[in-house]
Parts: sequence; structure tokens; C-alpha cells
Amino acid sequence: MDIKKLGILLLNLAVPLGIGFLSYMIIKDNLLVYDTLNLPFFAPPRWVFSYIWIILYLLMGVSTYIVVMKQQKIETASICVYALQLFFNFVWPILFFISAYYLFSSVWLIALIILIGIMIKNFYLVDKKAAYLQIPYLIWSIFACILNFTIFFMNM
Repeated sequence: MDIKKLGILLLNLAVPLGIGFLSYMIIKDNLLVYDTLNLPFFAPPRWVFSYIWIILYLLMGVSTYIVVMKQQKIETASICVYALQLFFNFVWPILFFISAYYLFSSVWLIALIILIGIMIKNFYLVDKKAAYLQIPYLIWSIFACILNFTIFFMNM
């Protein structure tokens, strides 16, 4: 791998990891809220989320790197949807942990899931592997949405 490709890979890894870290820094003082909520039996412990998100952000970065390196026309649309879903991803924890908007954050997750689906479809048109790398993110987001709705109903 030449230095230019390595730089592009590192940038594509740094973007989602950086956005995730920034989101964490904004909400970190409010994370204990999770422990005070009525949680369903399937709710993972709070510490699990950090590890899962690091893995998902790394998969996002590799997937986006693959798309960027293909240099096709669809790349621009794909990257725009990718950026939009990253914004939705960034805002969700603020809605949930700081604002305690449990219903709205559930609806926000539905919008995020739709964006992830569009992103996967767009990535698939560029490179199937890039799309497949996003599937764990989609599955986790669906799980998070179910968890979020359940928390809303259990804490009304």
C-alpha cells in the first residue's frame, strides 16, 4: 500500500472514530442516566456499547475507503448519504442521554436506519464488500431502535 492510499485509509478510519469520540465527549457526563432507567431484559450493560461502536466505526471507515478508492460517479452520492447518516449517528446520543427525548430519539433512529439502508444500497452499486461491511451497523442500529422504543415505553 502506497503512502497516499494509507493516508486515505487513515482519514476514512479517523472520520467515524472522531465523530464517535466527539459525541462521547459531549454525552459522557450523562451516561450514568442509562443505569437509572428501567431497562428491558435484553439491554446490554453500558460498557458493551463502547466496544461495539469502535468496531462499527472501524467497519464504516474501511467500507468508505473501498468506495472512495473506486472513484466512480456514484461515489459522490454514496459519500453524501454516508455523511448524513454520520450526522444522524452523532446527534442520537445527545437526544437520548442529554435531552432524554426517548420517543423522539427512537424516531430519529428510524430515520438513521433508513439512511443506513440507502447508504448500503449505494455502496453495493460501487462495491459489494463495502456494502456488506455496513450490515453489522444496520443490525446494531435496528437493535438500538428496538431498545430505545422499549426504554421509552418502560420509562413513561
